[in-house]
Amino acid sequence: MKSAKNLLSLILCCALIIFSCQQDDTPSQNNNDDPQENIPDTFSEYFGNEISRDFLGNVIDNNNNPIEGVTISIGDDIATTDSNGVFIINEANVNERFGYIKAEKAGYIHASRSVVPSNGTNKVTIMMLEETVAGSVNSGSSSTITTDDGSSVSFDGNFIKEDGTTYSGSVDVIVHHLDPTDDDMELQMPGMLYAQNEDGAERMLQTYGMLAVELRGSGGEDLNLAEGSTSEIQIPVDDSLLGIVPATIPLWYFDEVTGYWKEEGLATLQGNMYVGTVTHFSFWNCDIPAEAITLCVNATDENNNPLNNLLVTITSGTFGTTSGYINDNGEVCGYVPSNESLILEVFGYDICGDVSLLNQNIGPFNEDSAITIVVPDNTDIIQETVTGTFNTCSGDAVTEGYVQVTYGNQTFIDEVSNGAFEINLLRCSNDTMFSVKGSDYSNFQTTNDINFTFTTPATNVGTISACNSISEYIQYTIDGVETVTLFDYISTWITGLDDPILNELPVLNIFAEPGTANGDDCLFLYAVLEESNLEGTYDNWDSSIANDTGIDISFCQEPEPCFEGEINIIFNVTQIGGIGEYIDINFNGSFDDCENVPHTINGVIHVLRDQ
Repeated sequence: MKSAKNLLSLILCCALIIFSCQQDDTPSQNNNDDPQENIPDTFSEYFGNEISRDFLGNVIDNNNNPIEGVTISIGDDIATTDSNGVFIINEANVNERFGYIKAEKAGYIHASRSVVPSNGTNKVTIMMLEETVAGSVNSGSSSTITTDDGSSVSFDGNFIKEDGTTYSGSVDVIVHHLDPTDDDMELQMPGMLYAQNEDGAERMLQTYGMLAVELRGSGGEDLNLAEGSTSEIQIPVDDSLLGIVPATIPLWYFDEVTGYWKEEGLATLQGNMYVGTVTHFSFWNCDIPAEAITLCVNATDENNNPLNNLLVTITSGTFGTTSGYINDNGEVCGYVPSNESLILEVFGYDICGDVSLLNQNIGPFNEDSAITIVVPDNTDIIQETVTGTFNTCSGDAVTEGYVQVTYGNQTFIDEVSNGAFEINLLRCSNDTMFSVKGSDYSNFQTTNDINFTFTTPATNVGTISACNSISEYIQYTIDGVETVTLFDYISTWITGLDDPILNELPVLNIFAEPGTANGDDCLFLYAVLEESNLEGTYDNWDSSIANDTGIDISFCQEPEPCFEGEINIIFNVTQIGGIGEYIDINFNGSFDDCENVPHTINGVIHVLRDQ
């Protein structure tokens, strides 16, 4: 996977996560040959000092749809995902080398993400798996559950509840196999591939497959194996890996309390299955361990400007590939194998093609490190900055919320605390359209999706407002001082379409009358559009030029903005829907008033077409 395939996001994992399994040499199965110097008394001493960091993330299902109502916890801090599957937790207590985010919702198995926190906002994506029952067994009877892909779990019939008491009755068995050749595995697996081995030392892992097993009683309660009971698990190995996997491999389980993997037992390769014996259930993982250090990568362009929202991969010839996304500060951090020569690559987005923007050798590293990389300019990839102001419907700055910029099939999110937002991204030279949506996190209000056209290298979308209970609105701001919002008594009609007798160009009229919500303010827009393609970029309409296309606006605001002299306003008509559908226009520029005083103006029109 060398592109941002199947992400909403962000998005967006700021921890480097191992997901590719390619190995040339098989390390020792028992770690006793690895240097074990300076192992701390408690594993958490590896994590470093306690720090405070901000987190913004999204939770999706395995079809990439957002999941609402997921409970997110980082230590003692709790949040709930909104209708976009997004959560925000600021000033969470984490550690310099480790942060743990848990996600829980009824109907899904327990999910999580662990990260090496970076400066700025840490953005994560978690894909939750549905609580699909693979089969049912009964206490007191030996049985085996086998899934369609060959994964299997055996039981001796002895189960306990969470409080340790004996359980009797029917048991629903939930089984999910996670295949390391699946692009979505890094989003589905818990934590990150960071572990404690049997000797208490930290390790990063190279996985050859995972099996998630959860047990539910008839009342929906969590169950586990009784003390002294064991279970045999079988984990399929992908055919593409059979030639390189070891005959025996350490088993690791995910500790949902601590947020990292722990070594316990071995599995042996039998045909195309790793077979092992376990004494309790969680996620179980077949992995080769490697000594690890943390590496932070800072990315800039040739002018030393930070880059973000790009995919960074780091490949070891022995331990495979790690990947992560650069955050808003131009940084990504995570674990990489120590004392290994590595290859670092930077990639663009699916919509631009599988483009490698940078390929260079780095390392080896034998201690926690940070490096800076310079991504060279590419004529096919253009750097863009999208800025604007996000207000409540009453015109106040949003104090807790976020703005989403969607380009192609990628969505970039910026947190908003004082109404202002700025999102940096790279786009393809042949695609200039994007959309913006804002969510007022504290008031549970959103904007609609509003379409825009890039005005390279910076696009100011003006003011957007969270008025999702309002079906249409017009907003504009003059001199950046006061935003006017019009959202009732709006009429929209088009004339001249398919009229060979009059031979007229299409004309769009939008009229927002004074009304209950608009007060004394109103707006009239007159647009002479291109006959072949109504959508596009227009300047001011000049009535003295025959068959001129363009757009003219006027107001009845007090005092009325008077347009005279130089008028340099650009209108981007991004959508002309059918009757009952939306018309989207954004505009910005400058004009001189009747006293030759210059002014700036920007605005957004999101209205329903009446005729």
